[in-house]
Amino acid sequence: MRFEIQRETLTAALQAIAGVVERRQTLAVLGNIRVEASGDDTIRLTATDLEVELITWAACSVTASGAITLPARKWLDICRNLPEGATIELAVEGDRATLRAGKSRFSLATLPAEEFPEIDSIGDAEGLELPRVELRRLIERTHFSMAQHDVRYYLNGLLMEVNSRGARAVATDGHRLALAETQVPIELHEPRQVIVPRKGVHEILRLLDEEEEPATVRFGENHIQVQAQGVQLTSKLIDGQFPDYQRVLPSGGEQNLYVERQALRQTLTRVAILSNEKYRGVRLTVEAGRLRVASHNPEQEEAEEELDVEFDGQPVELGFNANYLLDALGAMGTERVHITLTDASSSALLRPEGNDQVRYVIMPMRL
Repeated sequence: MRFEIQRETLTAALQAIAGVVERRQTLAVLGNIRVEASGDDTIRLTATDLEVELITWAACSVTASGAITLPARKWLDICRNLPEGATIELAVEGDRATLRAGKSRFSLATLPAEEFPEIDSIGDAEGLELPRVELRRLIERTHFSMAQHDVRYYLNGLLMEVNSRGARAVATDGHRLALAETQVPIELHEPRQVIVPRKGVHEILRLLDEEEEPATVRFGENHIQVQAQGVQLTSKLIDGQFPDYQRVLPSGGEQNLYVERQALRQTLTRVAILSNEKYRGVRLTVEAGRLRVASHNPEQEEAEEELDVEFDGQPVELGFNANYLLDALGAMGTERVHITLTDASSSALLRPEGNDQVRYVIMPMRL
């Protein structure tokens, strides 16, 4: 195998997929990237950790076709540190790959392409298109509520639902829930509901930008595939039953609190400094026109701060994990936040003011 390629082209392609390669692997070949050079002057690069697979293509000048695997980190680091505008020649003979650029020469160990594992193909699964910015926002507004290493494995991922009316993402760790939806017409024969694992969620997020151009999403029996910006991502799905999140969403008749979002974020950040480091609990006392946020810790240290608010209900006092509130507030983009409260033992519902397509449910805690 032999080909020539521009340094910037190869570096961009490697950067797009190298993130999935773990530094410590059970199989040596998983630390490598598979490269295939074909007669149409294109190379195909593949990286995987057996859960997520990333594939991208790059234009080059191929003089000899073939396939091999090269160490991902070393290959990328070499390309990054070569001079701008350099032309890279890569040639493989036996179990060695030689990379030349100008007066530089590097000899890399290789592993056979046949040893490189591939995720099962999703075949001709039905695809749909969503603006990249919409799909990105769905994930950004919800993914932080996924559980980490929960024995209820179905909580360690993000629920994605799609139907002809739009798409929805839901995440919960059992103590809080995040829901975001977008009403973009979708051409789809049947609704789908899948759970994407944490690693797949983060790699999809890396793949998407703020552009309106579409991403193509396909749902297989056990995989989800997303194509955008010249990269194809395939992730395994979590096989499990996601909780009935509709039952958790509070409904009508509660008390409404409106507060400046950034002011509340800054207050929570300051007051939480003196909260219990393990539980991060803060106490919210709400009454007409005023919200008091307070905390204390085992060292008998205390913090308290007041905010001017709009509140139409009876005085109520609640305890919450400050990090859960801060995560939700950080994912919103509006100037004010609408918080719906019931009583000290009921969950709070947070929404960006005037936007019911994004909702956060946070359970109270005893302080």
